[in-house]
Amino acid sequence: MSPGAAGPPLLGIRHHGPGSARAVRAALDLAQPRAVLIEGPPEGDALLALAAEPGMRPPVALLAHAADDPGRAAFWPLAGFSPEWAAIRWAQARDVPVRFIDLPAAHTLAAPEEEAEEGEPDAAALPVDPLAVLAETAGYEDPEQWWEDVVEHRGTGAVRDPLAAFAALEEAMGALRETYGDGGRPRDLVREAHMRQRMRAARREFGDDYAVVCGAWHVPALRARTTVAADRALLAGLPRTKVETTWVPWTHRRLARAGGYGAGVTSPGWYAHLFASRDRPVERWLTKVAGLLREEDRQVSPSHVIEAVRLAETLAAVRGRPVPGLGETLEAVRAVMCDGSDVPLALVEDRLVVGDVLGEVPDAAPAVPLQRDLTRRQRSLRLKAEARERDLELDLRKDTDAAKSLLLHRLRMLGVDWGVPTASRGGTGTFRETWRLRWEPELSVRVAEAGIWGTTVLGAATAKAAAEAARAGELGEVTALAERCLLAGLSEALPAVLRALADLAALDTDVARLAKALPALARSLRYGDVRGTDSAALGTVAAGLAERICVALPPACAAGLDADGAAELRGHLDGVHGAVALLADGQEGLRERWSAVLRKLAGRDTVPGLIRGRAVRLLLDDGRLPPGETARLMGLALSPAASPADAAGWIEGFAGGSGGGTLLVHDERLLGLIDAWLVSVPERAFIDVLPLLRRTFGAYEAGVRRTLGELARRGPGPRGIPAGAGPAPEGFAPDLDPARASAAAEVARRLLGAA
Repeated sequence: MSPGAAGPPLLGIRHHGPGSARAVRAALDLAQPRAVLIEGPPEGDALLALAAEPGMRPPVALLAHAADDPGRAAFWPLAGFSPEWAAIRWAQARDVPVRFIDLPAAHTLAAPEEEAEEGEPDAAALPVDPLAVLAETAGYEDPEQWWEDVVEHRGTGAVRDPLAAFAALEEAMGALRETYGDGGRPRDLVREAHMRQRMRAARREFGDDYAVVCGAWHVPALRARTTVAADRALLAGLPRTKVETTWVPWTHRRLARAGGYGAGVTSPGWYAHLFASRDRPVERWLTKVAGLLREEDRQVSPSHVIEAVRLAETLAAVRGRPVPGLGETLEAVRAVMCDGSDVPLALVEDRLVVGDVLGEVPDAAPAVPLQRDLTRRQRSLRLKAEARERDLELDLRKDTDAAKSLLLHRLRMLGVDWGVPTASRGGTGTFRETWRLRWEPELSVRVAEAGIWGTTVLGAATAKAAAEAARAGELGEVTALAERCLLAGLSEALPAVLRALADLAALDTDVARLAKALPALARSLRYGDVRGTDSAALGTVAAGLAERICVALPPACAAGLDADGAAELRGHLDGVHGAVALLADGQEGLRERWSAVLRKLAGRDTVPGLIRGRAVRLLLDDGRLPPGETARLMGLALSPAASPADAAGWIEGFAGGSGGGTLLVHDERLLGLIDAWLVSVPERAFIDVLPLLRRTFGAYEAGVRRTLGELARRGPGPRGIPAGAGPAPEGFAPDLDPARASAAAEVARRLLGAA
């Protein structure tokens, strides 16, 4: 609006800016319009009354999604410092009609995905960034700094005519649009045509006594004189779909441009502070910073705050800025409160400049039945959704913690990853779980999508699990699904999953796939026991799978395996061994049958050395192979008749992995055999086997490597590496002494409190 232009006030704003919000409020106070029109989807008009509810706390967003495809959705975020929110609340406080006038979401969501974007154009989508051009014209290198100086830091008391500021911005945008046209987004022409149509409807009802709040880029187009016929032609033939709308919580972090939001700002937390602070914003901000740093055990006193304020004001004066901006305050924080370090400054930028504020919406807001059930369960379990990432430790022996675990696992089944399992800091027992929680606004869309499966979290997760079982094509998919069902307590879905599992297992002849599937089933049985889930049928399937592996594994290991195939089967060997240990308690004779398989693998020359060595090691760890027999098998594997590469593979299989180095440190007969073989390897062969040996011994802990190195340095002898598998050195018995071992066991029991 140029000065003196006729027509309603068109208030061009930046979508998320405290200065724009204050200016809009001041302009509305001056103009006192009978209606307020705002850029936004008209489907949201029915929800505007909720903005005045006590339970509504921004940041929030209007969510619109296609009724037949909830995943096709769009958000219109609003913060407390957004000019649109300020206009909505101004109108509601005075009983003035307020309406949205942008292109309906029914058209937006029916358009191709590349066109279905709302909000202020991202600078990257334009041939030129309008703010950058205006800033450069004013002599600024940084567009954000220019906008802060001319808009965000202006107090309402200093503005005698708020409408004049909007008129100047309109004139500037008009000049830019004369140069750059639609800015590279022809879709905006359609949006602006619809906005003009809504303005004509408002003129028929209120005359020119209404105000429009929209992105500054659109103002010249809304002021332009166009015909009704021309606008109707632009809107003719637009695709349309049925949509549903609601309010959802939003976060300051999702308002940040760094999160990929085209209309976002760089510092939503800082802007919220500027909007809320009526006086002395820099002093109040630096006080917040000091409080945050003290919470992190940094020594920050009131004198630091005073010095930081002085430094920020000095920097602003030197740079010719009206007041200190975010750049000056952060530089002052780094120099005065952070001792020049960027590490604590990064915390300030994350927690305060951006922030983890999560909005709230009232219970009266429309929601799919699944969302309502989820909300009820969150409240009953006191599991609050928060934008800030946090860890949740659960003890599954407690009813409430077990219920929280079930809820989080069921949500993951539905694709709602509110929580992600992570390593526990307190231990690895089956009764303990640790989750990393963070609620992202997009999860509201995931909940709406999951609503097609049912009206409750349990019912929806059960239905989706059964559907996944029906369409699964690989054994691994179904075993993973069975594990997820038991973790989530979906007992009604298990019959369908087990049928699919049995069918696929019966048809699968690949021992590698069978071996890969078994550990997941064994874990499922363990977790089922912890949660009290009836998993007897799963145990039967797992036992049948283990029997098939016992039969098929020896031939598969001798079928001309290359190095990669042997390495893969070696990993499966470990997995099956651990699974058998979990299954053996309920399956009589399974452990003995598996031990027999390992003995076959350990004694066959046709089996690759990597697998033979691993089989020997697993038998030794289980106490099913005497040390003397272990030494004999090692001697055969490392004899001159064996190829160096096969012998090196045997060593990797036997001594690699957890505990291999410790075993060699304490059993010097085995170490002596390896040493004797190693010094006898020819030079050319040694170069070939060196990478295998480095991979094996390089994985040991530093202390184990030092001890082995010390033994090697001492050389042959009673205190170093023995020359062979002769008598045990002094202090070591050739076999276990039960009397001495029982005395040590008694001491261990007392130390562990088990006596």
